[in-house]
Amino acid sequence: PAKWTGNGARASKPDINDWYETVKVNYGVKPDGTYDFPVLPEEYSDKSFEEHAAFWQGKDVPDSWYKFRDIAHYWIDKGVDGFRYDMAEMVPVEFWSFLNSSIKQKTPNAFLLAEVYQPDKYREYIHQGKMDYLYDKVGFYDTLKTIMQGSGEVSKLVTIHDEINDIAPHMLHFLENHDEQRIASPDFAGSAQKGKPALAVSALISSSPTLLYFGQDVGEDGSEETGFGDPTRTSIFDYVGVPAHQRFMNDGKFDAGKSTEDEKALHQFYQDVMAIAATNPAVTGEYQSLHALNLDVKDSAYTEQQFAFVRAQGEHGFVVVANFNDKPTGAMKLVVPSNVFGEDSDRITLASMLSHEGITLEKEGIYYNASFSLEGLETKVFAF
Repeated sequence: PAKWTGNGARASKPDINDWYETVKVNYGVKPDGTYDFPVLPEEYSDKSFEEHAAFWQGKDVPDSWYKFRDIAHYWIDKGVDGFRYDMAEMVPVEFWSFLNSSIKQKTPNAFLLAEVYQPDKYREYIHQGKMDYLYDKVGFYDTLKTIMQGSGEVSKLVTIHDEINDIAPHMLHFLENHDEQRIASPDFAGSAQKGKPALAVSALISSSPTLLYFGQDVGEDGSEETGFGDPTRTSIFDYVGVPAHQRFMNDGKFDAGKSTEDEKALHQFYQDVMAIAATNPAVTGEYQSLHALNLDVKDSAYTEQQFAFVRAQGEHGFVVVANFNDKPTGAMKLVVPSNVFGEDSDRITLASMLSHEGITLEKEGIYYNASFSLEGLETKVFAF
């Protein structure tokens, strides 16, 4: 008999790429595209979880909605504190308003994360669907990947980030997950070291949360033959050893006792960057790109393979300068607008936040500048 699979395929013999192990659930969307439930008014984009929950009280909605609500509540009662929704854009936003508002009514701090890969629907699923976070894959991750591979330009990443600046705190950043290739795999970057500048940019550019995939911080390369799909990924569909992660686990001690020196150093870098992202107040403050400004500086080695930006909260914050090239930059001049620092000194010294030296900038007109350089794939973070 024909089977209507989760991805909408209708055939007696689904293709190998169809979701043949799933079935399509009736969420109240008729074959002609009309809805068998009330449409959520546009003004509910600005309303609270409580108001969304009140809207659905007494409304006639598909029985499947109640079943999913009851399933979610069952697991919340068991102690589950959040949900990750696969391909949420394939389900009407009204359902998510119904489900998520009921979850938040029960557990206000529940963590709600979803896959939505159509940028024009981001705001709809955040504001009307009441999602806490969406994967920032289409746009940020995809662009960052090209920069890590040496074919992309930082200017495009700046533009992409500017386009979602109003919802940036809701966009989950990541460099690896079960769907994506491992950074160290040959088909991605070929070296876990190339993830270091990307991590600093991804984790520090906004107040968005950062997802770290297991084994990412020790350079797992996904080279094992797992049986489903090609190497480069650590698939959720297979049972297989993950060697770099297992060395870090060290028979359950989780102390990196069997890790290589390179793996330990990479893990330490991840710890240092994530500590800034988790504790520095400027991460929730203002973001300002310095990229275009520094690209225009004459006689400087700054190019589309470097990225400088500022994060500030009041008069304090930090400056990030990352080098995506695996070669040293040579002499560069870092230029920062004087209003960033909130003072008018002739000279300002910024402290190091990673394993490098600080920097002293001198004032020239409306800018502060300093000469410095970066090693291949190096990131420097300076506090003010």
